[in-house]
Amino acid sequence: MSELSLTGKPEAVAVRRFSSTELDKMRASFERDGYFVVPGLVPRELLANLNGELSKAFTVMEKEGALFAGGGRLSGHLNCFPGQQSRFLYEILSESGVIDLIKQIDPKVVRMPNIGCNYNLPGSTTQHYHTDYDFSRGFMIANVAVVDTTIANGAMEAAPGTHTKYYPYWRFALERAARNSIRVEMKQGDVMVRTSSMWHRGMPNMTNVARPMLAMTWEDGGSPLPDPFLKDGGAIKFYPNWFKPTTVGRIRERTTVAAPIIYSSYRFVSSLFGSKGS
Repeated sequence: MSELSLTGKPEAVAVRRFSSTELDKMRASFERDGYFVVPGLVPRELLANLNGELSKAFTVMEKEGALFAGGGRLSGHLNCFPGQQSRFLYEILSESGVIDLIKQIDPKVVRMPNIGCNYNLPGSTTQHYHTDYDFSRGFMIANVAVVDTTIANGAMEAAPGTHTKYYPYWRFALERAARNSIRVEMKQGDVMVRTSSMWHRGMPNMTNVARPMLAMTWEDGGSPLPDPFLKDGGAIKFYPNWFKPTTVGRIRERTTVAAPIIYSSYRFVSSLFGSKGS
């Protein structure tokens, strides 16, 4: 399937094209750890502009009461569509050869990606370890650090190598599969390519500024939309994360934040009988 001709990247921006040797090293890291990081691929000034647009949109929606109640606002982790102004990111990854590498690693990647963003709010809490999909239906993810991502503002905690076999949550917990976990700090413009099958968790943002992390994802081969950058008319929009913005969802979110051991116990017991690993 042919892809759209994207025009979001300014022509003056030079994009580094990686050699076959460099791409082979990335692939080897992915096979071993479940991810690899490409440093400094996206120009910082372009990301600074995008971050400003995201921050402005969140402030306006919050002031106008246009945001949902609950849905991750208490735990501090929101989903976001970063708008059509983010299309330059895909174009840069394409020109560098990273998109071609993603397709080589996973032949199920046949369309353009779904476009999203994790918006980690100040004062957020630690997420539970999870994968992003069923193990048998794993997919590719490309994360772009919109700002410097550090321990202080909630750099992801990842468990390298946990993508290599199926873990029900009870086994993940009992085998202490996260004992060699690491915090993946990234500079603005770094790109992390990972599989949804690698166990990880979002971490607290201890600063007073939101931390966005863009995500291109290829669930079921990619986006069903002809142009995923025009979703919702191409405007920035925020969505619930794990928790539904309902009365029951808000109770569940408050309980999980106040007493995370309750949710961990629920996941442990339910994973003894279910087929979903995360």
